[in-house]
Amino acid sequence: MSGPTPGEVVLVGGGPGDPDLITVGGLRALREADVVLYDHLAPLACLEETKPGALLVDVAKIPRGRQTSQAEINALLVRHAAAGSMVVRLKGGDPFVLGRGSEEWLACAEAGIPVRVVPGVTSAVAGPELAGIPLTHRGLSQGFAVVSGHVGPGDPASTVNWDALAAGGGTIVVLMGVKQLPAICAGLVERGLDPSTPAAVVAQAASPRQRVIRGTVSDLPSLAASAGVEPPALTVIGAVVGLDLR
Repeated sequence: MSGPTPGEVVLVGGGPGDPDLITVGGLRALREADVVLYDHLAPLACLEETKPGALLVDVAKIPRGRQTSQAEINALLVRHAAAGSMVVRLKGGDPFVLGRGSEEWLACAEAGIPVRVVPGVTSAVAGPELAGIPLTHRGLSQGFAVVSGHVGPGDPASTVNWDALAAGGGTIVVLMGVKQLPAICAGLVERGLDPSTPAAVVAQAASPRQRVIRGTVSDLPSLAASAGVEPPALTVIGAVVGLDLR
């Protein structure tokens, strides 16, 4: 006898945390799901929209805390979908912006599991916006770059062109860079960025606990440390930070 007909996996971008910022398509997928694998940056209030009997699985990767490996997450997605379930992988932000959604897509596709993605509002854009910082502004910045800060300049594990960022003249958005913030700021200045360039850290964006710490690229690390900033937080560097649209 043949096994059950495979279900599907839907990679849902939940946005930066505020449940109002999940898309209509993302919410529809949640309501239809048999199984939801969610992380701690997803809009957890939206889990109340799941149908009775849906299996909710916490697969958080908490900095310096409990971890669920990517291999475990991939295996859970495949196992539940192979059993015939409609599986939602609820992620913070957008699945394909430093979210490992493409890794999950490939794991499902290699196992013969149908998979699709529902894009989400990335914190790289929403976080600065909610802090009153536009990423572009006529006369100040015609573009922005979003980079991972889990390792800093000079680390062989970094594939970011920090020299180009320092010389680019646009807005720089650093995700996952709290720990490496001193090295990142110092590295950009060493590569030619003006140390007086406005910079800000947006912590707990899109939540009632949101905080914004403003300074320059030279003093932001000490200001963030004095404020006790912890992840999740993002950093914005560039002339647009000086607009201060509060």
